[in-house]
Amino acid sequence: MVTALHNLQLITNGTIVSGKAILIEGNVIKAVTDAGQLPAGIKSIDLNGAYAAPGLIDLQIYGAGTKLFGGNPSVEALAEMEDVLLKQGTTGFLATIATNSDEVVLQGIDAAKQYMPHAKGNFLGLHLEGPYLNPKRKGAHPESFIKKAVLTELKSWVERGEGIIKMITIAPELQDAEVVEYLALQNIIISAGHTDATYDQALQFLNNPVKAATHLFNAMPQMHHREPGIIPAIFEKRPYTSIVADGIHVSFPMIALAKRELGEKLFFITDAVTVANEGAYQHQLKDGRFVMPDGTLSGSALTMLKAVENGVKKIGISLPEAINMASLYPAQLASLTKKGKIEAGYFADLIIFNDSFAIATTVLQGEIVYNTNQ
Repeated sequence: MVTALHNLQLITNGTIVSGKAILIEGNVIKAVTDAGQLPAGIKSIDLNGAYAAPGLIDLQIYGAGTKLFGGNPSVEALAEMEDVLLKQGTTGFLATIATNSDEVVLQGIDAAKQYMPHAKGNFLGLHLEGPYLNPKRKGAHPESFIKKAVLTELKSWVERGEGIIKMITIAPELQDAEVVEYLALQNIIISAGHTDATYDQALQFLNNPVKAATHLFNAMPQMHHREPGIIPAIFEKRPYTSIVADGIHVSFPMIALAKRELGEKLFFITDAVTVANEGAYQHQLKDGRFVMPDGTLSGSALTMLKAVENGVKKIGISLPEAINMASLYPAQLASLTKKGKIEAGYFADLIIFNDSFAIATTVLQGEIVYNTNQ
């Protein structure tokens, strides 16, 4: 059966268009057509002038709801993440494990493998942020767990995951060439983060083969006129670069600067956590921000749609471009070739919201999985 969504403002690929209808058949978009030319005999849903955009994609999030997957990984935590994130309009995410003991990393790999066959479809795999970081830029990561990568250990994790590990954040300047080369051959996204790399070091590894940079400005040396550090190298080499657009981790004027420099390579992540009172990451919510018990800023309280809203209202990014930063660009980095646009042949992953950025409906592969009217 074909279903038509109409009376909407279509946001896709950097544009907003009225007068169109989205035809969905099965789990894909069959066509985008003129609303006045709908085929006879199909189901029609009036969206009452709301925005219809591609579902949002978060490549770095630790937990949602009541369970912190990144600190205490479990099948139950992943199931809750899927449900909570669908209500927020996120139709694709990488569950993230921060620097931790080997036991917790293996626990996360096993939980993800076990859950994947039963997933609703927005869980895409794992992002390991650490433990192969630079202790000089540890941020909220416990230094006791930070270490240099050893190829035998890394291979054992990757092989154990059987494809579940999609992305890894490392400090490339500290790793042996064989480690970086191995990750590249596995088609795992390598991202530079929690790094103390110099400008010259960064020029050597960015885009060759380090495709991305993790949470720009955070946990990396700040720009200095005599020691430029990695940030100007990122601006020069323009890898895909994530940023936490909450105004806390990064101020809005600095996000505007990054957008001018990086253009279509800058994308939003939430880096979101949830309250936790056990394990290595005991996040506490204080004054709208998450901190560790010693007061160190940790993950965010952001949602992907709030990042879009901040992009529009606080930074001056156009709405369709802010949507690209939350859908198309992360999809491109992660090689999700059927996500990130509303076009024929793409998955019917959609977020329906109003001009106050309140979600009405989330569609995942053609199925309405969240509706505020139900």
